[in-house]
Amino acid sequence: DEEFDELCFEFGLELDEITSEKDIISKEKGEEKAKGASDVILYKIDVPANRYDLLCLEGLVRGLQVFKERINVPRYEKIIPPEGEGQRLIITEQTTQIRPHAVAAVLRNITFTKDRYESFIDLQEKLHQNICRKRALVAIGTHDLDTISGPFTFTAKAPSEIKFKPLNQSQEYTASQIMDLYRTDSHLRHYLPLIENKPRYPVIYDSNGVVLSMPPIINGDHTKISLNTRNVFIECTGTDITKAKIVLDIIVTMFSEYCEKPFTVEAAEVVYPNGKTHIYPELAYRKEKVKPELINKKIGISETPSSLAKLLSRMCLKSNVIGNGNHIEVEIPPTRADIIHACDIIEDAAIAYGYNNIQMVIPKTYTIANQLPLNKLSELLRLDLAAAGFTEALTFALCSQEDIADKLGMDISATNAVRIANPKTLEFQVARTTLLPGLLKTIAANRKMPLPLKLFEISDIVVKDPNTDVGARNYRHLCAIYYNKSPGFEIIHGLLDRVMQLLEVPPNEEKGYTIKATEGSAFFPGRCAEVFAKGQSIGKLGVLHPDVITKFELTMPCSALEINIEPFV
Repeated sequence: DEEFDELCFEFGLELDEITSEKDIISKEKGEEKAKGASDVILYKIDVPANRYDLLCLEGLVRGLQVFKERINVPRYEKIIPPEGEGQRLIITEQTTQIRPHAVAAVLRNITFTKDRYESFIDLQEKLHQNICRKRALVAIGTHDLDTISGPFTFTAKAPSEIKFKPLNQSQEYTASQIMDLYRTDSHLRHYLPLIENKPRYPVIYDSNGVVLSMPPIINGDHTKISLNTRNVFIECTGTDITKAKIVLDIIVTMFSEYCEKPFTVEAAEVVYPNGKTHIYPELAYRKEKVKPELINKKIGISETPSSLAKLLSRMCLKSNVIGNGNHIEVEIPPTRADIIHACDIIEDAAIAYGYNNIQMVIPKTYTIANQLPLNKLSELLRLDLAAAGFTEALTFALCSQEDIADKLGMDISATNAVRIANPKTLEFQVARTTLLPGLLKTIAANRKMPLPLKLFEISDIVVKDPNTDVGARNYRHLCAIYYNKSPGFEIIHGLLDRVMQLLEVPPNEEKGYTIKATEGSAFFPGRCAEVFAKGQSIGKLGVLHPDVITKFELTMPCSALEINIEPFV
């Protein structure tokens, strides 16, 4: 187990856990339910989402064998049957509105066993969830070719006109009845919305009118694959032709191993509504050139071109050195749709070299980090506000529209608040434009605590600003609140003086700070003052209006201070 764990790690995978069906069930549902479950050891392996070729045992084993240099990379071949003998899939124009693309292929003289069959079904399921985006982009159908006769037709019909016996059912249903039948099915009900409201449903027939499948919902029972199936017809229909080709390539490359001639696939011809034809699967091999020095530089190693080529060959990317060692020619097999850019090749070279074998080096550039001045000031103020007997609170940056407007006696349009387009809850509709509601809600939640309650917060508020690239701007505010049987305006005023003392701003008009009487919708008339410093208004302090206090479910008088600290940085 440890060796295998190490091998997985070297190959860029993670052996998540070693368990069994019995363990899984007993963990989730308790010992009782686990009775009779299998004790067979299961390896749970985490595979990166881009490596579709490792999603089944066949591909994983093949990848590891090549990595360990026990086998050579297999060469996948498509066999084009003689004229008129191959399978054809004809796409009609009715499909254009719903699922316009289809690709197909045949696996000839394949030998299934129970394990291979389960792996075959399991791979389709994993691809459906992953690259097929829960069947929205591609749906896979696999059929026993000997039970049907081509050419096949991919068309779309009204639900009432489609009638067949779905997989593992005992009688025929129309398409509309099938939708009702699977509405309660835990597995298939998730796919119904993909075509449910369309006027026509996609369907594939053979030349005798037998239904192969109604993608993306269910296959017909007639073409069901069993352990005795020798020839498999594979069709992938979808809305994204690139993904459909990739899915078909992965399925045929993984399971052609079990054909009489291993790694060969019989091609099928797809006829488009405009009369054009195309042979699938494409199984395209392509060659890319990469400079060895680029690989070495990006990874931070110094290997010879030939050893880099060998590393890449171990990752199923057959490579040769060309042009006096100036380039490495890399052949990308059809199983590796994830290789799009030179970086992907370099990443594979790094995995084969072993991340743990790359030497750590000290960076060539020497930099000293520094704290952002605004954050440094905030930290210093926090310490001193706490020393003044106030408790720090951290409240949510999002709040409801009511909190910042109605409850403070303002109109929402006057707040200039940034709104969330699709809020999940009423509590999180807008970004806060003031810290006051957060502190008042904190007091409301702590009414049981002994009085007085003295809280403060130094955090960012957000307002719309059309002049910035993101259309909004943050300001660092300091808010403090005093809640007691008497309003305590003098305590909040004293705190303002202490903050200014710490910031070394003198109490005068020229270069210092002053306060002037003003009116604020949230404050008690005649008990509100505006704070001026550095020649600008930086905030307000005062006794809160009784209406505001009751709207926040409080019962005692309360005074508050809120100022912008950015001018003092």
